[in-house]
Amino acid sequence: MAASLPAYHGSISKLEGETLLSGKGKEGAYLIRDSETIQGAMCLCVYKQKVVYTYRLLQTHNGYFTLQAAAGVEEKFFKTIQDLISHYKRRDQGLAVHLRHSVKRKTLLQLPAPVVPDEDNEYENIPSEDYVDVLPS
Repeated sequence: MAASLPAYHGSISKLEGETLLSGKGKEGAYLIRDSETIQGAMCLCVYKQKVVYTYRLLQTHNGYFTLQAAAGVEEKFFKTIQDLISHYKRRDQGLAVHLRHSVKRKTLLQLPAPVVPDEDNEYENIPSEDYVDVLPS
């Protein structure tokens, strides 16, 4: 079951996200959007001194979330996006500025459901017409 999150804006563009954050104009304003370059990844966008910093949020194979921060910043894993947000609301956690003001979407969206691979039958959902009979030579 996906959790609703007011700061999640779905598949808005980088420019749309930056426009929303600049319109808010507050240090530490943030939102989450889908990544335009990596399918299934999200971006945490944070406003500081008229600049929007973008951090990629990735989901691990076991369903945990992590944030790609600057080199040398310890990688941390979180069970939920809400846990990740709570952590980065604290000062000095590796972001340009700590999260302070959620830029809420007018209508709530659902976060994508975690992708959990089925180890027993990874070919279960492939239609039979995608298979080709191979004859021995």
